Amino acid sequence: MATYFSQILFFLTLFSGIIYALERWVWSKKRAEALATGDAHTETGLPDDAKAKLTEIPGWIDTAVSVFPVLAFVLILRSFIYEPFQIPSGSMMPTLLKGDFILVEKFAYGLREPLLRKELVETGRPQRGDVIVFKYPESPNVDYIKRVVGLPGDSIIYRDKQLYVKPACEGAKCSGYTPVEMTGQAKSQYFQGPFPLIQGHSQLGDASHELLVNPAIPDRITEYFTQPGTQSDEWKVPANSYFVLGDNRDNSRDSRFWGFVPEDYLVGKAVFIWMSFEFERSEDSWLPGWIPTGVRFERLGSIE
Repeated sequence: MATYFSQILFFLTLFSGIIYALERWVWSKKRAEALATGDAHTETGLPDDAKAKLTEIPGWIDTAVSVFPVLAFVLILRSFIYEPFQIPSGSMMPTLLKGDFILVEKFAYGLREPLLRKELVETGRPQRGDVIVFKYPESPNVDYIKRVVGLPGDSIIYRDKQLYVKPACEGAKCSGYTPVEMTGQAKSQYFQGPFPLIQGHSQLGDASHELLVNPAIPDRITEYFTQPGTQSDEWKVPANSYFVLGDNRDNSRDSRFWGFVPEDYLVGKAVFIWMSFEFERSEDSWLPGWIPTGVRFERLGSIE
């Protein structure tokens, strides 16, 4: 939906911008010329009602001229600065919960034109640990959000709920796989079906964050994306691509299942939770499911 909204916004802005330009530099001058010609052909000048009719701006043109500055501002803001997103699922729990509304920094990974998303200016690239929004490789019209664990050239292993990373390197100084430890493990407040989830702390690059795992569910290795030349739970990140995982490890469809995020699919970096709604309600509640039942003010702030 966000993709279609961006396309609709682009074409509405383009259309209203063309009307704005024609009105300012063509049509308004023609009306002024028509008024001057009419006055010149009368001794006493045109009556007021005739002048009003000659200078009247059609309603649809007036509307387009009025909304163009607003549309242009929104287009620039969403395309190059910040764009709002809503978290639709629990795949990034406990970092992001369903009902969180976040801001995505669009200029973090390059300025891109809004229609074809070609990069105009390079401003940076994702770092290990960043929470990123990207176009879902299996359906590019859908926006996904995950955490970057593998950079171009890295080797990744996810085995027995343990993440191992071997950073890209060349020569004799290359090190082996380093486990990304999950420390301080304890039973959390979250459940996956009837199973309580274990919550722990992890450090990935500069990002210090919390993870969830379900010890009752084995890794779904048979569903993993298989890369030629590697084992079923091992991947080598190609150039200009990234390997991403959800913080809710056993309730996330991520790079383990569909592969890598191409650089061209990057949308931006998730940086701030600006609103968070609760949707918890009893089974006999008469309220529609889309109506919030509360606001989680304690969740507002920066995203780690």
